[in-house]
Amino acid sequence: MLTQDEIKQLVAKQAAQLVQNNMTVGIGTGSTVYWLIMELGSRVKQGLFFRAIPTSKKTATLCAQQNIPLAALNDVTALDITIDGADEIDPNLQLIKGGGGALLQEKMVAAASRELFILADETKLVRQLGKFPLPLEVIPFGWKQVQRHIQATYNVKASLRTKDDQPFVSDHGHYILDCPFNKIEHPGILTYDLNAIPGVVDNGLFINMADMVLVGYADGRTETLQNNTAES
Repeated sequence: MLTQDEIKQLVAKQAAQLVQNNMTVGIGTGSTVYWLIMELGSRVKQGLFFRAIPTSKKTATLCAQQNIPLAALNDVTALDITIDGADEIDPNLQLIKGGGGALLQEKMVAAASRELFILADETKLVRQLGKFPLPLEVIPFGWKQVQRHIQATYNVKASLRTKDDQPFVSDHGHYILDCPFNKIEHPGILTYDLNAIPGVVDNGLFINMADMVLVGYADGRTETLQNNTAES
């Protein structure tokens, strides 16, 4: 049986084959994407040329270390594909993302892409979103007002994400509130309502964005899931 790291390497190696010469590719953030970058770096050494749009400073650094050419989102019209991970995936391929703290850039890059291809191991597949705390990226000014609003409206106690006993700060200087909804009945409605709260920059629900999900299993199998449904 494969370890979780071995599963991540398995799906990353398979997904790297999607990248072809002269493509513009969004590169996500997280532990699975790390192995994707390593595999793409090996292919670059063998002659592959493509442009990467990183979704975080961490991803940009890893790509640069592998001599993968970088471009800015403002410098391109559209991306051929974005490859990223996810924290939860429901049967309709709706996602929770943002565990790595890069949800805003991840969503912007995904929205500019012709396809969003998600990498995951079987533990990320769920019947219903919500067990993984939903991240909200918020402006530091007045973040407690957002926290109180979430508590009052949804009876959910949002916690401020920290790092080294200090508030975690995103690449754009924002804080993140992690919201344990437990069960999200209507993710499409919730994402709209959350983004309407003053002070919320965006949330970790990725609704009708994923085109395909490559799932790796401990027995060495992989499975590709395709999105044929929509959530409203």
